[in-house]
Amino acid sequence: MAFTTFAALNFASMKRTKIKVLLHESEVGSSVVVKGWVRTKRASKNVTFINVNDGSTIHNIQGVVEAGIVSEDVLKKITTGASVALTGKLIESQGSGQRVELQVETATVLGEADPDEYPLQPKRHSLEFLREIAHLRPRTNTFSAIMRVRHALSFAVHKFFNDKGFVYMNTPIITASDAEGAGEMFHVTNFDLKNLPKTEEGEIDYSQDFFERETNLTVSGQLEGELGATALSEIYTFGPTFRAENSNTSRHLAEFWMIEPEMAFADLQDNMDVAEEFLKYVTQYALDNCKDDLEFLQKRLADEEKNKPQNERSDMSLIEKLEFVVNNEFKRVSYTEAIDILKNSKPNKKKKFNYLIEEWGADLQSEHERFLVEKHFGCPVILYDYPAKIKAFYMRLNEDGKTVRAMDILFPGIGEIVGGSQREERYDVLLEKMKQFDIPEEEMYWYLDTRKFGTVEHSGFGAGFERLVLFVTGMTNIRDVIPFPRTPGNAAF
Repeated sequence: MAFTTFAALNFASMKRTKIKVLLHESEVGSSVVVKGWVRTKRASKNVTFINVNDGSTIHNIQGVVEAGIVSEDVLKKITTGASVALTGKLIESQGSGQRVELQVETATVLGEADPDEYPLQPKRHSLEFLREIAHLRPRTNTFSAIMRVRHALSFAVHKFFNDKGFVYMNTPIITASDAEGAGEMFHVTNFDLKNLPKTEEGEIDYSQDFFERETNLTVSGQLEGELGATALSEIYTFGPTFRAENSNTSRHLAEFWMIEPEMAFADLQDNMDVAEEFLKYVTQYALDNCKDDLEFLQKRLADEEKNKPQNERSDMSLIEKLEFVVNNEFKRVSYTEAIDILKNSKPNKKKKFNYLIEEWGADLQSEHERFLVEKHFGCPVILYDYPAKIKAFYMRLNEDGKTVRAMDILFPGIGEIVGGSQREERYDVLLEKMKQFDIPEEEMYWYLDTRKFGTVEHSGFGAGFERLVLFVTGMTNIRDVIPFPRTPGNAAF
């Protein structure tokens, strides 16, 4: 009998083969080492079946242990959640669903998992429950699939911009500027909060703080990205951003990742072209490289939709929706045209919208964006030329004096996925807009300098990475597409 102990085998020196490779590439009859976590175990008098997963694929490999090969003491410790090392030979699978299985010759438990305490038993768990154990949820099929898709999309982002000649630029996480003008930022300080220094006027004396001024976590790397574009022509940032918005909706996170390219010598049309090309590229990359995970997530979404009313179900499967985005041109519509469509729509006339569209200048809500995409046009939509009053100070003012060269890309299911604009390159116009937005000239001198010294037409956009992952995976809550969500009242793990 080949009873296995830690003393008998030095597993650290043995080369394991990932399960993804075993299932698709390794030859039948080859001797292999598998290391992973037990998903399920079934035992009968003569044989025990152990399904193991190592995170390299959505699929498990089945280890077949004949009676007498592994001691009963070891088999008892092989429970759901335990980590194991199995050695043996690959044989043709006797069941359906996979090419090979492992005829186990030795087995060692690397780490036990008390079955009375381990929370991930082989049954369906709610997403709400899994958010409470975010440190363990990547072990589930759903979240391991999401994390692999997230990885693939992240790689595709870098590959897309690298192949187009963009320079990857790291912009500050700690900043003294508020790019959006929203004021909802997390403060960064080295003060003892129980003993804050004060000025003679009774205000907090930030001159005594670490940076000798008030600083925050960034909401965007765009402004600094513009500095790079006006020297390197095309740059992109891809990093964490933060918003102290007290919102508990399925669309908001306090910590999230943004992709923000900036392009010199590019107008709004160029901006829309690159953004559409980018979204199609990364979506196609996921289709080409995440087939098994997307098929699993597609089935999961279909099972969820069975519980919805017929009129709320999607007309397309997840993969069909992704292919639809890749294979169709995005519809480009001016804000003014979109307002006319929405004002005359049935939901607006019958007061079905939560926010009724009554006049030009309204800030569009998610329900309006989704109506345009899902009901009216039936394809992704790029809206452009928004009212200046509802957009940021840095967007280029059009000749009409009331609209700016802004654009938003709207996707089915989630609404806005990209927001961007041609930036205001004219020094005098930008300075006047800063005054209108109460942005101090002396604090933004560095930004104004790019308009004083060799200014150029330039454009850029921001894509929320989690919203992109949300769309590609078919998930409905943004907290489920980032490993450890940060939301009001939640900074665990």
